[in-house]
Amino acid sequence: MERHMTTPTPVFPDISISTDRLVLRAFDEDDIPAHIEMMNDEHVIAWTSVPHPYTARDALEFVRLHAPAERTSGRGIVFAVTEFLTQRLVGVVHLQNTNWRTLATEVGYVVAPWARGEGYATEAVLAAAQWLFRDQRFERVELRTAADNTASQQVAQKIGCISEGVLRNAWIARTQTEDGGWADIRTDLIVWSLLPEDLDGVADQLADAGYASYADWN
Repeated sequence: MERHMTTPTPVFPDISISTDRLVLRAFDEDDIPAHIEMMNDEHVIAWTSVPHPYTARDALEFVRLHAPAERTSGRGIVFAVTEFLTQRLVGVVHLQNTNWRTLATEVGYVVAPWARGEGYATEAVLAAAQWLFRDQRFERVELRTAADNTASQQVAQKIGCISEGVLRNAWIARTQTEDGGWADIRTDLIVWSLLPEDLDGVADQLADAGYASYADWN
């Protein structure tokens, strides 16, 4: 009887990534109240596919089940982005749809309303990309931004991403209605990519512009 050996799916290590201002780490249950508030923000509702309203049950399932399963299944890894000094939750960075053969993954990110305007998304995504390229030896990071989501597009541009094209009518965003509800609308997606060589000089340029430096993971 012939036996076929199966190769286990690779997984990302259970790590944290530190910058001068931020720590990217696994979610824990202490993050749940801030996570609920962040996910019910109107900008998050508009540009993501999270449930609305985002409930305590949604948050508990995310922290206990969905986020850990992204890593243990090999699909990616979810980071809670917290301030280094206060440990306050300020965002999420999610590596997803990982292809271990091509060493490529897609990054998504959310910033809490109380932390916008500080450059945290740029800092966190760049730190994750540096870890992927230098430590995990990845060759490609992809981002997809809704056509009208200019804030997300600015993050992609600041970290050195290259716009590769448009996926027409490929995403469902949400818009607020006159009665305070939300309605689905179709929109294009802009595809961006980041390769290891695209990071050359980016960290120095951002440091000159006042952003923090990026270095450590453990």
